[in-house]
Amino acid sequence: GSDEQKAMFLEKLIAGTWSGTMLLTESQAGSDVGALTTRAVRQSDGSYRLTGTKIFITWGEHDMTENIVHIVLARTPEAPAGTKGISCFIVPKFLVNADGSPGERNDVACVSIEHKLGIHGSPTCVISFGDRGDGATGYLVGEEDQGMRYMFTMMNNARLAVGLEGLAVSERAYQQAAGYARERLQGRAVGADRAQPSPIIEHPDVRRMLMVMRSRIEAMRGVMYRNALAIDLSKHHPDLAVRDREAEIAAIFTPVSKAWGTDTGVEVTSLGIQIHGGSGYVEETGAAQWWRDSRIAPIYEGTNGIQAIDLVQRKVPLRHGAAIFDLLSEASVDADSAPESLSDVARAVSAAVDAVHAATRYLLDSDTVEDALTGATAYLAMLGDLLGGWMLLRGAAAALGDPPGYDPRFLEDKVATARFFAEHLLSAVPARLAAVTAGAGSTFAIPVDSYPAS
Repeated sequence: GSDEQKAMFLEKLIAGTWSGTMLLTESQAGSDVGALTTRAVRQSDGSYRLTGTKIFITWGEHDMTENIVHIVLARTPEAPAGTKGISCFIVPKFLVNADGSPGERNDVACVSIEHKLGIHGSPTCVISFGDRGDGATGYLVGEEDQGMRYMFTMMNNARLAVGLEGLAVSERAYQQAAGYARERLQGRAVGADRAQPSPIIEHPDVRRMLMVMRSRIEAMRGVMYRNALAIDLSKHHPDLAVRDREAEIAAIFTPVSKAWGTDTGVEVTSLGIQIHGGSGYVEETGAAQWWRDSRIAPIYEGTNGIQAIDLVQRKVPLRHGAAIFDLLSEASVDADSAPESLSDVARAVSAAVDAVHAATRYLLDSDTVEDALTGATAYLAMLGDLLGGWMLLRGAAAALGDPPGYDPRFLEDKVATARFFAEHLLSAVPARLAAVTAGAGSTFAIPVDSYPAS
């Protein structure tokens, strides 16, 4: 944006006096952003008039702040087709007076609020421009036809933030499930006093579910910390070579943080319901809310299938595959140098590295794009579990170093969590190799007209 735009909007956005939105999606242009038709026509004063409708706009309308600053993707009349013809505009709910205060209401309207599965505290709106006249007043950001490039300046951070939603709601579901399992008395645990019921946390399958939740959460946290570190180092490290390498790592980790993190969030919150049993399926306990709230995250910021496509088509081929193979080598080095007492965890990491290496080679050498894309989601899941297991191995190795200032029980639990993840979850990574390398044949074997019609 221009200095004038920054002075007018940024301070109030950062302070929270005004709020902001992103308006990309249209009914005919969901994941295919290049199909959008919202129109922006330049005026003699340099502003633009926007007409069109956007859907699924988070916090598109509310009265929580003095103004709402909509960042809108639209197309000028002479723009080329597709994403190359998209421009970016600032369209405030209220036009801004010379003194910076909100002024006249812009021709922007919320025409509907969606009734959603979850996240009921967040209004999701249909926003229309130009219903009252010639269009909403908007201001071009930068140059015409550069809107997608500008939008992607924030995309790594936005996708990591959505991955963090999966992590955060998982953590809350785990806390509630663990508390319930310690209090709920039912059945007799193996070896327990037969005269009284046991807390269900003493039953092996409940303990297994809690450990799946706990270990997946810690793996997610490790992956996302490393992702955030890579983003920061790619921008601020004094050594250019380090910045370039960390940028590659951030590029590889980001679709994993987003997709694997949010898919895991749905799995973990579902386990939270299961631990509550029948009580989890009724609203009184609140356990179901975490699953409902988690379910949107695999759709946000590019669906998880698109994250897998991005990983396979853009990130895996970086430096002709050298970027991902270098990352796998780093994991192998850490596994080879792990303490002897973590040899079982290290073996699981090494086996996962070998499987992901073979899957990566298949994708790079794949005969058809269709074959590669059919295996993309399975590949992302493999890579996510590997990266999570690798981060847990590093954490366990650090815990064994007896770092000062930590509760010994905390350090022991870190090692135990890494061992559980290796035995129960990381061990499944090699099995997914077959799904990655199966190709598209069986997936497309049934013709379209054999599927049910709505």
